[in-house]
Amino acid sequence: MTRFAPALIACAVLLPAVSGCAGKKAKGDTNYVARDVNTLYALAKKNLDQQNYADAAKLFDEVERQHPYSVWARRAQLMSAFSYYMAKQYTDAVSSGNRFLSIHPGNKDAPYASYLIAMSYYNQIADVTRDQKITQQASDSFGELIRRYPDSRYASDARLKLDLINDHLAGKEMEVGRFYQRSGQWLASVTRFRSVVDKYQTTSHAPEALERLTESYLALGLPDEAEKSAAVLGKNYPGSVWYKRAFTLIQTKMPRQAAQTASAK
Repeated sequence: MTRFAPALIACAVLLPAVSGCAGKKAKGDTNYVARDVNTLYALAKKNLDQQNYADAAKLFDEVERQHPYSVWARRAQLMSAFSYYMAKQYTDAVSSGNRFLSIHPGNKDAPYASYLIAMSYYNQIADVTRDQKITQQASDSFGELIRRYPDSRYASDARLKLDLINDHLAGKEMEVGRFYQRSGQWLASVTRFRSVVDKYQTTSHAPEALERLTESYLALGLPDEAEKSAAVLGKNYPGSVWYKRAFTLIQTKMPRQAAQTASAK
């Protein structure tokens, strides 16, 4: 994130020179006190420079609140989102970023606001043992950024982050699928592993998902489906340890399956 910060800070530095002071108000005090826009913006920018990010964000919000029709209000909205992001107050960063986009969707800084929103979700992603709602929101936000601003300077990083997110979401599906396997809930495990193969086939989890599909289908007494999964695994990942495991399973389990089918007849 910080590699993009200079562009935003430069935007603030290039604004017309400001004058005045904040009077005797304590630093970071954002109680409503009418102040001219130059003074208020200067105080917000000073707090940002001093890395008092939470105070800076509140002061940028005050710029918008006290001077909503000034040219400074639009700039303050974006600076507020950035400051909240740096303060790790991600919910507020998302709110400020969305407000900027709703009012200024065609602004040249709209891609950056979209990127801040996506990164705010991304930085809250939890490990695969926990709920992945935030992860999905990060995925949706990066996807929206790529769709709306495909040629922006943030799109390439968004694509990289999206690949990492997909791998994470696939990891969650695998964790749940393995749990169902251990519990002997084979139909449920098939659903999870099938999801990885269908939705996240380019991730690092795809070979294992195919092998575990082979296991689950054999456990369900569906040798044809097991063979199909193993065949796809062999075609796409012939040298992987997962294919070797699947091949061994087919070799050892299929004769037993055939014998059982014959005796049943």
